[in-house]
Amino acid sequence: MKVITLDEVKKTDRMVLCPKKNFISNRFLVESDGMGYSITKTIIPKGTVATWHYKKHLESCYCVKGLGYLVDCATSDTHKIEPDSLYVLDNHDKHRFIAVEEVHLICVFNPPLKGDEVHKEDGSY
Repeated sequence: MKVITLDEVKKTDRMVLCPKKNFISNRFLVESDGMGYSITKTIIPKGTVATWHYKKHLESCYCVKGLGYLVDCATSDTHKIEPDSLYVLDNHDKHRFIAVEEVHLICVFNPPLKGDEVHKEDGSY
């Protein structure tokens, strides 16, 4: 059994700041924890407009705070993301996130993140 607090995560290399300042990813569980998935608390600053594409990971994100919009880059479909909404990138979907307010997401990745990933120029890990 483990109990992991955000304060503990922030004191380690599991708190990852995107080089472009598009997000802060607090990585509670990573591949080395052996759970078969990873869990992060990701904070996207107000005003962020970023395009991401997880070519090797599936991701589900549950919004706990803030307001943003998720845009499917293939179809231009746009979805409002607000507290108590979940979005699922179940087909390695290339997407754009627009943070109208600071957004806090609880994210699950499969396969799990190693823990040190940041987005490449094309928005992928």
